[in-house]
Amino acid sequence: MNETKQKETVFVAMSGGVDSSVAAGLLVRQGYNVVGVTLIFRPCDDNDNVSWCCGRGAQENARAVCQTLGIRHYAIDCAKEFEAAVLRPAWDSYRTGRTPSPCILCNADIKFKIIMERAKALGATKLATGHYAIVEHGERPTLRRGDYAPKDQTYFLFSLNRDQLNFTLFPLGKLKKSEVRELAREMGFVNAERKESQDACFVTADGNFQEALRQRFDAPLTEGQIVDPDGNVLGNHSGIHNYTIGQRKGLNIALGKRAFVSKIDAATQRVVLTTNESDLLTATVVASGVQWTGDVAPQLPLCCDAQIRYRSKPAAGTASIREDGKLLVVFNEPQKAVAPGQALVLYNGNQVLGGGWIESSH
Repeated sequence: MNETKQKETVFVAMSGGVDSSVAAGLLVRQGYNVVGVTLIFRPCDDNDNVSWCCGRGAQENARAVCQTLGIRHYAIDCAKEFEAAVLRPAWDSYRTGRTPSPCILCNADIKFKIIMERAKALGATKLATGHYAIVEHGERPTLRRGDYAPKDQTYFLFSLNRDQLNFTLFPLGKLKKSEVRELAREMGFVNAERKESQDACFVTADGNFQEALRQRFDAPLTEGQIVDPDGNVLGNHSGIHNYTIGQRKGLNIALGKRAFVSKIDAATQRVVLTTNESDLLTATVVASGVQWTGDVAPQLPLCCDAQIRYRSKPAAGTASIREDGKLLVVFNEPQKAVAPGQALVLYNGNQVLGGGWIESSH
């Protein structure tokens, strides 16, 4: 066993899921002094706390895994920080017709901040998570896609700075999900067969994140019209927060053919539907709040790949910075359903370069 590793203390962010559990188990096998940490985003007695990844089940399963591994486990209450840094900004986006990426905010401002601060204060040298990603430490740290493409999660990590990347380990970066499952069974974890967790950490019983936020902040239901591209009224809605660009399910409008949300106008509270998918195509995207991964800025303009949402494939284009400091990407081929509020993340091959928050598309 490596004596250096034996002396190093690594805090592992444990959600109660199989990925973070196996990350902890692998580090124990490698000889690190591992400490499991679970962030509590909502009070344990909150009756609406139905989301698995930050409720009672998360803490209980993380603790059980730590007992199996023979390591310490801490729970950190960060409900106030979570509301201020993640939930409030997410609701502000939804109520203005945008589609936020709360997981990115949570990673940068909660997980990789609060746990890092606690870890350093207690003498830890590293923080590990169950993300499927690869990091190379150094003066110019590099973040790369995990080897298992279907589970790559670097889109959610683009805003991590140099200190955060150099302090972080991603033990699952070269593994497949099936391999992680098998390791969990081999290690005897109680959550080895647990299903994938929800993307949102704060939902209602029917899984509606937007509506949970509206209720959380006691916001009124603001009704508006659903119209076609020519402004003809097709129906009514109970809040633009329930819609996103490209949405085609849950519209409750029968047009005889598939319809999509092509525009959300916060000023008029109108939601525009189209039956022409070409109306959703755009070749130019502008993003603000630009951040370079690991604080390493690339030379621009640059031909690279850009990803407009987590589930989309990166598309080739040219990235540059406008005079106003905003990121501009011109795609080689038009992209479908670009939603303001989502992250626009740049890649050079499998390396994450950075990104920003989508403001507009043309």
